[in-house]
Amino acid sequence: MVLLIKLLLLSSLWPGAVLNGFHPQRQNEHHHHHHQHHPKEAEIHPVPMRDSRKNTSKMKKIDNTKVRQVKSEQLLRIDDHDFAMRPGFGGSAIPVGIDVQIESIDSISEVDMDFTMTLYLRHYWRDERLSFQSTNNRSMTFDGRLIKKIWVPDVFFVHSKRSFIHDTTMENIMLRVYPDGNVLFSLRITVSAMCFMDFSRFPLDTQNCSLELESYAYNEDDLMLYWKRGNESLKTDEHIALSQFFIEEFSASSGLALYSSTGWYNRLFINFILRRHIFFFVLQSYFPAMLMVMLSWVSFWIDRRAVPARVSLGITTVLTMSTIITGVSASMPQVSYIKAVDVYLWISFLFVFLSVIEYAAVNYLTTVEERKQLKRRGKSSATLNLEAVQAMAFDGCYHDSDVDLNYSVHSEETSSRGRAASVATLDAARVKRKKSIKGNVGRIILANNHAIDTYSRIFFPIVYIVFNFFYWGMYL
Repeated sequence: MVLLIKLLLLSSLWPGAVLNGFHPQRQNEHHHHHHQHHPKEAEIHPVPMRDSRKNTSKMKKIDNTKVRQVKSEQLLRIDDHDFAMRPGFGGSAIPVGIDVQIESIDSISEVDMDFTMTLYLRHYWRDERLSFQSTNNRSMTFDGRLIKKIWVPDVFFVHSKRSFIHDTTMENIMLRVYPDGNVLFSLRITVSAMCFMDFSRFPLDTQNCSLELESYAYNEDDLMLYWKRGNESLKTDEHIALSQFFIEEFSASSGLALYSSTGWYNRLFINFILRRHIFFFVLQSYFPAMLMVMLSWVSFWIDRRAVPARVSLGITTVLTMSTIITGVSASMPQVSYIKAVDVYLWISFLFVFLSVIEYAAVNYLTTVEERKQLKRRGKSSATLNLEAVQAMAFDGCYHDSDVDLNYSVHSEETSSRGRAASVATLDAARVKRKKSIKGNVGRIILANNHAIDTYSRIFFPIVYIVFNFFYWGMYL
């Protein structure tokens, strides 16, 4: 009975012992608790050693990654130095070379007197603290995340209003470190800076603008800022173009700036000369002003008795010139000096205004003459003037009685003979008068002009042409 129970126990434990042979922990537990007297169970140990090697290899891989990070930081020795201080602190000034590649000039504003430019700014210096050993003499390149851990020059833009570093898709910053400690630091910036413009010759002007670079904290005793390759340090994109300006020249220069509290600082200049395209302003300002002046001369050829025609024409040209002047002034800064376009527009306005004054003088002198004639002629003159008023119903103009007698002798004789006759005879005379006027309009206008109108037809165009000759000769 006891033997049967032992056999049953052995048969039930045998499959579990076979399976536990592949698991060292369970095998050891089973070995210690149930089969401590069996020596054959020790032969199963090579199987768990394979698993331990796999776990060890995994740990080695993780450790290798960590070691590479540590080696990279140790290679630059970032943690071994205090990068809050400049290279060679306490010694001579550290030279920092600069070169710039201008990508675009985005806008130029006359109202705000500034410009916006996008450029690549590159710094070159040597920091022996970042030197490392390299068998193939290859450099290491990093992005902007390493910038905060090392020393970089604190270059800023003088007279800048707004600036930012492009950050799509990451911050456009590059740091390249060479084995001997030479460093290249490059970034892409858009900056808006002031440009002190002179509009005395606007829009026939040429503007000189500059973008100025300078170290903020380090004066010339600590940092020497210079152009890396001289004049070749400034490069521009060939496709840079502006709507209102033509870029004549780009140049690089350097100088010193004095601050009373902190001393002398090295300053670099990016100079560019802009010449304005005049064609837009010729179409928008000069040509309309010319047309308004010439349109005002038309009133000199209109009959002096056509008061509504001449007055409405004069007022229209004056208001149009005022609109042109207002439009030009709205797009310009409120400067306290006279611009070239102001000279042209205001003199053109003066010509238009004088044409209105000219007709006021003509109308006044004509009225004075008529009053004198009425006093001399009396009733007969009043009768002739009444017939002139009747003539106005046919041609829309009010003519002097003397001229009417000259150009329609035949019709006057007919009307005088039949003055006591019937109304039908008077109507026939009026029809003949109308036909006579149609055939002699040019002669009537010339004969009925005032002397001021006659001289104005010659004087106004000649003076305006002379003015244009001197204006364009002086400003172009």
